Amino acid sequence: MTRFRLPLLAALLLAAPALAAPALAQEGTPLDAQGFDARTLGRTITYSAGGFAYGTEQYLPGQKVLWAFEGDLCKEGTWFQDGEYICFDYQDENGLQCWTFFDTPEGLTARFRGDPASEPLVSLVESPKPLACQGPDVGA
Repeated sequence: MTRFRLPLLAALLLAAPALAAPALAQEGTPLDAQGFDARTLGRTITYSAGGFAYGTEQYLPGQKVLWAFEGDLCKEGTWFQDGEYICFDYQDENGLQCWTFFDTPEGLTARFRGDPASEPLVSLVESPKPLACQGPDVGA
């Protein structure tokens, strides 16, 4: 029986890229700056990863954003297009965060640059309401 496991495992590994291809193909063409701005401006979008809330971003005029991981403080930032990526700069130790965005039937999805096979972020909730930010000076 052990003889059959290795060929089966090898066959599954060889088939994995082909099995993943339809999911990637459904994403279509990445959004450029104009398409991304049209899709996000004036919205506050909560993203999920693996079915769990990941964070929320408010998209403001002038390619400005306000971002917060779930339960964390808000960070101000800006975004710009770099090739097929939309890059976010929050002026922090993490440096640029670049993503490929797609407008799909499941919602706005994003794949991190350099890790296209990873679990994408998917828009979970979209709202015109501003992001409610926690902060050290709240109530002061």
